[in-house]
Order: sequence, then C-alpha cells, then structure tokens
Amino acid sequence: MPDPLAQGAHIQTTNPEEAVAQVREAHDKLREQVGKVIVGQDEVVEELLLTMFCGGHALLVGVPGLAKTLLISTLSKSVSLSFSRIQFTPDLMPSDITGTEVIEEDKTTGSRELRFVKGPIFANVVLADEINRTPPKTQAALLEAMQEHQVTAGGMMHKLPEPFFVLATQNPIEQEGTYPLPEAQLDRFMFMITIGYPSEADEAEIIRRTTSNEKFTPSPVLDGEDVKRVQELVRQAPVADHVIKYALRLVRATRIKEHSAEAPKPEIVRDYLSWGAGPRASQNIILASKARAVLEGSFHVTADHVRSVARPVLRHRLITNFNAEADGVTTDDVIEKLLEIVPVEGSSGEEQRQMDSVMR
Repeated sequence: MPDPLAQGAHIQTTNPEEAVAQVREAHDKLREQVGKVIVGQDEVVEELLLTMFCGGHALLVGVPGLAKTLLISTLSKSVSLSFSRIQFTPDLMPSDITGTEVIEEDKTTGSRELRFVKGPIFANVVLADEINRTPPKTQAALLEAMQEHQVTAGGMMHKLPEPFFVLATQNPIEQEGTYPLPEAQLDRFMFMITIGYPSEADEAEIIRRTTSNEKFTPSPVLDGEDVKRVQELVRQAPVADHVIKYALRLVRATRIKEHSAEAPKPEIVRDYLSWGAGPRASQNIILASKARAVLEGSFHVTADHVRSVARPVLRHRLITNFNAEADGVTTDDVIEKLLEIVPVEGSSGEEQRQMDSVMR
C-alpha cells in the first residue's frame, strides 16, 4: 500500500532556513486540501492552522450552518490526526468525556480489578461541539486536559496523545438553556475565532457542491510528528525586544483595574471595560506571531504579526461593562482602537541581529 503521505510535505530538516521553507510549502498544501471541502473562510482556516502549530486550543463562534464542525474534521484529515467529536448536552457527565473505571473479572481465576476505559478526549483533535450547552461541572472536566494534556482518574494520571488540540464550537444566538463558559476556562483557549456568513459567490459555490453527487475528500499533508516538529520550530523563532514590548503595551493597556505608574489608560478602556487580559494573553500573542511569521516562510517576527493575531487572542479575554452594552461597543471595537493608538517603538536593526544569530 502506498504511503498516504507520499504526496505530502514532511518536515525533515533541522536547519531553520530549510525547515521554514518546508513549513511554508506544507502550509500552502494544507490550505489547498482544506479548500477542497471548505469554500472561503480563508481567515478562519488560517487562524485554526496558527492554533494547531502553536499547540493551543480554539473556540469557534458562529451561527448554525457555517460548517464549523466540517471545518474541524477536514483539518484533522488533512494532517492525518485522530479525531473525536463530543456533542455537549445538559446531561453529559465528566466521565463521558475523560473516561471511567470499570470492574473487570478474570474468568479463569475469578479475580477482579479496576480498568480505566478511555473516553473520547483521548484523540489528537477533539471537537467539543456546542460546549456551552453542558453544565459547569462537565465543562471543568476539560480544564486539566487542556492545560496539562492529561486526565486523572482513580488517582492515576493518563497522558493524552500528542499533539493534542481542543477545538470547541459555540452558537452566539441561542442562549436559552446554555451555561456561559467561565473566564478561567475561556482563558485556556488561545484563540476565539468568529465565523461570519459567506460572500454571495462563496455561498453559490457551497450550494453547487452540497447539492451534487460530487464528493470532495482531503488528502493528508502532514502527520503528528510533522506537526510537533513545526511546533518546536515556531518556538525557536526569535523575537526582538521591541516587538515583545509592543505586545505587552497592547495587553497592559486593557487592564483598567491595574494601578501603576504607567501612562493613563485609553478613554475607550476606561469607559467600556471592567476587566482586561492577563499574562496568558501576552504569551499567546507572541507565540501566535511567531507561528504567523513561520507560516509565511520567515523567521522575522514583526509588529505587523502582533497586530494580525491580537483580535482572536484578546477578544474573549476582555470583559465589557454596562456602558459598552448600552452603546453597542464590542471587545473587537476596543481592540481595533488600541491597535490604532498603541505605539510601536524600537529598531528594525535589532530584529535583524536577533534573527541572524539564530540562523547561524
């Protein structure tokens, strides 16, 4: 049987320059394979790939019928990873996700022992469908898995397969009978990705594809080991100090409750936010900026990369107040204003020197 990845783009070198070029090629092939099934939604696909290559988790928010579930399953097939879907419902129990211990009897000796039966969380890509439809106790069952990549049952730790991603979906319209995710759990998601309606041309193509007999199946481009190598490469990418400081200024500008000798908070923050983003936001912005640069075929992380990932990283970490609700101001509006007014300071020469030192 031929290698299913024979036409793929393995990441096979330890040389940073060659590896970045291979990642760029793999990225283009992944987009091509996903595009066989998913029409449009280019930015959403790109943000999901960023999440995967950073080793993070993503929350997809969009109305029904926008192919959120199909997109996630297609991505898992394109990278040859095991896939598991968990449909969250009000009666779902934590053990339904993580697994449970059962008594197993040895028929020859009559002895009994406890055996752990793994739940659907034991997969590379886990789709938590409509995550806000299950009670907080069950939602909390994901916390350890998302943060520690392990499950504890009966005092025993069970490691999850690597790479491991939780990609959750949420319907922003129907809120009756739902349980909003607490801030602690929202903060575990690297990105909140919003999915909008397709354009008229894209919707026409969707209708053509889904009402015909033609089937589109993606081919695997990378395997799990390739994904882990890309994750390691992303973390190796150097970042100049002034880019890190720019990301810090963006995040710290959101903290209305923080009392320090810093410059006064922007007016939009004082007026419309009751709580800002924590340190995990700064970490995720820099990590996502590194991934953005690598997927573009570069080891050169810039402030533009920071700006490009600020919205999905920050939008679920900012808490608006009553004034924002009354005036129709969203967290995206606040982030957009901060991107306009927070300055970028530093030398591009320093960026180049740090990049050259890594390339050597």
